[in-house]
Amino acid sequence: MATIRDVAQKAGVGVATVSRVLSENGYVKEETKQKVMEAIRELNYTPNEIARNLYYKRTGIVAVIIP
Repeated sequence: MATIRDVAQKAGVGVATVSRVLSENGYVKEETKQKVMEAIRELNYTPNEIARNLYYKRTGIVAVIIP
């Protein structure tokens, strides 16, 4: 399973740049964006939902306790 670091290394950019491309937040040159997207496709990268949820302190899990 590829990580954001793997994508950054393959594209020759920093992790922050990959993050900006994925979140569409902040300016990234079109040429750089294309390199990152190509690396994402080649590595079959998918964001880790568990890590994202831990970062944002949310899980989407509801616990029901029945006595």
